[in-house]
Amino acid sequence: MATSHGSPVKAILYAFFANLGIALAKSAAALYTGSSSMLAEAIHSFADTGNQLLLLLGLRRAARAADAEHPLGYGKITYFWSFIVAVLLFSVGGLFSLYEGWHKLHAPAELSAAWVALLVLGVSMALEAASMYGCLVEVNKLRGRRSLWRWLHESRNSELVVVFGEDFAALLGLSFAFAFVAVAAVTGNPMWDALGSIVIGVLLVVVAGFVAVRVKVLLIGRSADPDVVEAVREHIAGDDGIVEVFNIITLQMGPQVVLAAKIRLRAGSSIDEGCERINSLERALRSRFPEIGWCFVEPDVSD
Repeated sequence: MATSHGSPVKAILYAFFANLGIALAKSAAALYTGSSSMLAEAIHSFADTGNQLLLLLGLRRAARAADAEHPLGYGKITYFWSFIVAVLLFSVGGLFSLYEGWHKLHAPAELSAAWVALLVLGVSMALEAASMYGCLVEVNKLRGRRSLWRWLHESRNSELVVVFGEDFAALLGLSFAFAFVAVAAVTGNPMWDALGSIVIGVLLVVVAGFVAVRVKVLLIGRSADPDVVEAVREHIAGDDGIVEVFNIITLQMGPQVVLAAKIRLRAGSSIDEGCERINSLERALRSRFPEIGWCFVEPDVSD
């Protein structure tokens, strides 16, 4: 199990500043060169920049304290905003790129000063790679020995999944844009530039779909990370006063976890002794697993 806690805020900020600079540079290059691929990439980067602000908004809202109407807090609101980001990535990024490419296929425009577009794309790739590196640093703190692919499927941190997806799509999209603009410049055929925009659009739609599916599972309600659940079970089972662990239920609530456990205490304990044993167990669990926000332990003689 990973012992460090990655910071989604750091990853989001890396992506925000990188995307803002890239978006401005791409916009200037798109206006100067008339490149369809470059315009699609500019829109994509502006969408990503706005998405980072939505993720930060979600994290801030999730930090609100629990109240009478929301006794388990507001942690799951981060999943809502992450889902909205996936929708925007699909619509503003993917569908616009597809439209722009389709339009330019039927009304091709001459590509001028392609070297400007290629230069901006090259610099953008370097900035996006730096953003991806910052995201991976935070992801690696969480995934432990798991493969990146397994972590993406198991992660309960929607913000890092979204930022990783955006960075991955951006890097691959920039590579496609660079290749198609270069071919259009060499051949003198603007059709390649329009095809580049369509390929970028398809890429964004696919990534947005993947992110939406991952966040949907969290919106519905998902248990805590499997490594955390197993470690909690082992901790409870290792308590000298507990004979058997009947069942453990966890629910991820944003950055925090709800834990409910049914256990069998050793026979012969008084009610007071049993209560003290359970209170001691809950304190120990919260100390070892700070992500546990709510802990409910039920003593019983059968499941």
